[in-house]
Amino acid sequence: MTMDQKPLVEVTALRKFFPIKKGLLRRTIGNVRAVDGVSFSINQGETLGLVGESGCGKSTVGRVVLRLIDPSAGSIKIGGTDITGLSRQDLRPLRRQMQIVFQDPFSSLNPRIKVGEIVGEPLKVHNVGNKKDRAERVAQLFQRVGLRPDQMNNYPHQFSGGQRQRVSIARALALDPGFIVADEPVSALDVSIQAQVINLLMDLQRERQLSYLFISHNLAVVEHISHRVAVMYLGRIVEYADKTSLFAKPLHPYTEALLAAVPLPDPSLKRTKHRVEGDVPSPINPPSGCHFHPRCPYAEARCKVEAPVLRDVAPGRQVACHLR
Repeated sequence: MTMDQKPLVEVTALRKFFPIKKGLLRRTIGNVRAVDGVSFSINQGETLGLVGESGCGKSTVGRVVLRLIDPSAGSIKIGGTDITGLSRQDLRPLRRQMQIVFQDPFSSLNPRIKVGEIVGEPLKVHNVGNKKDRAERVAQLFQRVGLRPDQMNNYPHQFSGGQRQRVSIARALALDPGFIVADEPVSALDVSIQAQVINLLMDLQRERQLSYLFISHNLAVVEHISHRVAVMYLGRIVEYADKTSLFAKPLHPYTEALLAAVPLPDPSLKRTKHRVEGDVPSPINPPSGCHFHPRCPYAEARCKVEAPVLRDVAPGRQVACHLR
């Protein structure tokens, strides 16, 4: 990929606040600041890993980028087209370019519909081909994701968790999109099955030049599949780097703490880095200054009053920390 090639996905200063209403008149008394000024880009054929603890806003970012939830502010461009303010009708043809694989394949598949119909539904909604063409397309997708075409007449409950996630991936591929949000796609699966699904996603990426926003809290999985990584904390990105640099030398204390929490395969080895203590603060009333300062072992007085800006510290590397 040439350096001057335009990114497939461009997200700038994205915000999503959920209002808190109270009383008979349902007055707004505050906001849940789920996403608070997030920016990133994804090139064609690239995977951006978005990592962080539960409750930091990762899944909300994925849904807002696809316009499953409307943003409060910021801009979203897919293939150079700004989709931020498009109406549902104008957005519909662009839906073919962007799809999602959800975390729980059981709850994301309709239990009353045969899986062949589930995978073929996007084709039917977008009027792609006739009934025979759609059936052939679904059969091809089943084979590609590692399922048998004769399983198209089965219902979701007749499949294992890994097989259901393969059905979800086939559904996401039905319209031949260029961009897929994978929202914790393997966290509900056994470890051996996780590896199979991750390898399937990587093979599909190489074949189709797919771009992924891969959302996960599992850093081992993110290291395996991602090209670049964005670390998110309480609605903000605190570190942004290529995979190799981030795992070799994390710059933000939160990234350092996340890596320190990854289990070591050798029980005789000891961690030398600080582990993060406590829970993620409430996004309704986040801490002043740097959101991470109440849990940071290196916090200074400045950190409590002044919010650090995500800035360049090296080519292709950004960090939001006063100490760097």
